Amino acid sequence: MAYRKFKADQLFDGYHLHGNDKVLITDDSGIVQSLVPVSEAGDDVQSFSGILSPGLINCHCHLELSHLKNVIPPHTGLIGFLCSVVTKRDFPREVIDQQIIKAEKEMYDNGIVAVGDIGNTADTAEVKSKSKIRWQNFVEVLGFTDEKADENIQHYKQVASTLKQKLQTSNSKHRTSLVPHAPYSISPKTFELINELTKNQIISIHNQEHPAEDVLYKTGGGEYLKLFKIFGINHSPFPVTGLSSIRSVLPHFNNGQTIFLIHNTFMSEDDVVFAQEYAEANGLKIIWCLCINANLYIENKVPPVEMLMKHDCPIVLGTDSYSSNWQLSITKEMQSLKNKFSSLSIETILQWATINGAKALKWDNELGSFETGKTPAGTLIECDFSSSKKIF
Repeated sequence: MAYRKFKADQLFDGYHLHGNDKVLITDDSGIVQSLVPVSEAGDDVQSFSGILSPGLINCHCHLELSHLKNVIPPHTGLIGFLCSVVTKRDFPREVIDQQIIKAEKEMYDNGIVAVGDIGNTADTAEVKSKSKIRWQNFVEVLGFTDEKADENIQHYKQVASTLKQKLQTSNSKHRTSLVPHAPYSISPKTFELINELTKNQIISIHNQEHPAEDVLYKTGGGEYLKLFKIFGINHSPFPVTGLSSIRSVLPHFNNGQTIFLIHNTFMSEDDVVFAQEYAEANGLKIIWCLCINANLYIENKVPPVEMLMKHDCPIVLGTDSYSSNWQLSITKEMQSLKNKFSSLSIETILQWATINGAKALKWDNELGSFETGKTPAGTLIECDFSSSKKIF
């Protein structure tokens, strides 16, 4: 058997950051054989400058919106941003396809090996069928009213079926599930139907990106009414609960799901505690996904990182889409987190980008760490998180 040997200025194994005294040994196909001291590695060791890490995990992306790169300017605020996405996303088919190809290549080249990808359509199916990245497809349901709940679910089930059919021959490791878009776009009946259809599956929901989300459920008013008008809805179609959005919608789920809460930019500490306690009592698992560069792009805000860490929340990272980010780079997400939260250790941020994401997506048997028998791929990261690239 032929072996390959790698070392770098620093080596991160998925859990711990080592110096330059460790060597990673794989076989020719990238299966990890061992992690040994330099003194035991022998000859033919390839040396690199930077941090050698397992392949990176992007837990939240919208690949199908890649054609919106540089279309929506930064700092519009969430409501203006959403209105722009709804009204500007229609481009010629060839433009959409070309930008999806470029974005997938960008993620692969910079060392991303698995993606939790949101889609309202099956536009990405062709690219994903040829991709070397592993995909958890989140087919995102929009359904404002109970009256159209069954009709909407049937539509998105067809989207999911198209993705499954296209991808089943290319890589059986891909997965596809229906997911709710956000508390401000899913009716109670639609939530219940999604709950029934996603038993024990991994799902996601955009959560508390703007204070108006809580206002909507507490009062029935607020800035989201501007978005509803685009869809011909003149008042809130959702029940006024007097509670925050997460307290209003999380109880719709009780079917063993793993639920990615995305963004959480304006989430209160009480709501964090509520979500954890509800999940534990009802057999759910909550994952907290941070997309800090998207938060900076849209609202110029940052997520409540210290608060989530205080409560031992499992944290993973995402890029969001090119409609709301300057690039699709988990490394750049790590850089922004380190810049905005200087007390964060490099080891912790790297864990969020690798093993935490692999565990959350339930692919940690193969990805996320340099453990014997795994095939996590290898990514070389600049020590200042300015860039990264796949090296095997």
